[in-house]
Amino acid sequence: MPEGPEIRRAADEVEKALQASPILEVSFAFEVLQEYESLFTNSEVIRVETKGKAMVIRFNNGYTIYSHNQLYGKWYVRESYNYPKTNRQLRLAIHNEKKSALLYSASDIEVLRDEEVDQHPFLSKVGPDLLNESMTTEGLVERFTSTRFRKRKWTSLLLDQTFLAGIGNYLRSEILFFAGIHPDLRPMDCTDLQIKRAAEAVLTLMQRSYKTGGITVEPELADRLKEKGEKRSQYRHYVFNRAGKPCRVDGTEIMKITAASRRCYYCPTCQAKQE
Repeated sequence: MPEGPEIRRAADEVEKALQASPILEVSFAFEVLQEYESLFTNSEVIRVETKGKAMVIRFNNGYTIYSHNQLYGKWYVRESYNYPKTNRQLRLAIHNEKKSALLYSASDIEVLRDEEVDQHPFLSKVGPDLLNESMTTEGLVERFTSTRFRKRKWTSLLLDQTFLAGIGNYLRSEILFFAGIHPDLRPMDCTDLQIKRAAEAVLTLMQRSYKTGGITVEPELADRLKEKGEKRSQYRHYVFNRAGKPCRVDGTEIMKITAASRRCYYCPTCQAKQE
């Protein structure tokens, strides 16, 4: 299931394709939106922003198209009017002379005036998207230790999109491992060093996953494991989806638990609870 880094990569593709030339046509699957289609003819895309799984396409005509991938949404960028063979339902199509950006399976799509974007029910509540806006380690530490968030378990907090946008299940496990934090802990239970490492992990792993298409281990380790013949699904993570396998740091067996109704993985020694 795609997380923030995958959506940001899709947004990059959509932005590059649609900025190449003016829009020829926009078509919506939903009848309630079809009255807006003509507004986009000959408009230009200014930029494409992300907020977690949401994509915000801003045009120079004063309008913005908002979409949320939900569980199964998927963007395709193709040659103009060249549709993929898929059983998915086409929900939104944006065409220019050279390219088409096509959104399948997602049903959460809206047309907003630019001044309405900040008041949108999802966008007004979602936390910072670190692949769309800058935040420092210090800024994240302050957020982690704030009264609003410090008493909540990391395992639920990291999946809360009002906390930080774009972190999903694989990033949650990887961030906690990188920071040496046991899944049962809250920010208020952690040392200053763990809090700092959590902030560094969020920044590092979001960027690394974005640049590599979902790989969270260090590039050098990924290369070594690849040379040994491991498949991408085997070498891409430190702990996620590796239950029963040895920790890449100390060899301890990786454990799997259920946290916030979703699977979570950790190393009992690298992420031992503080006494």
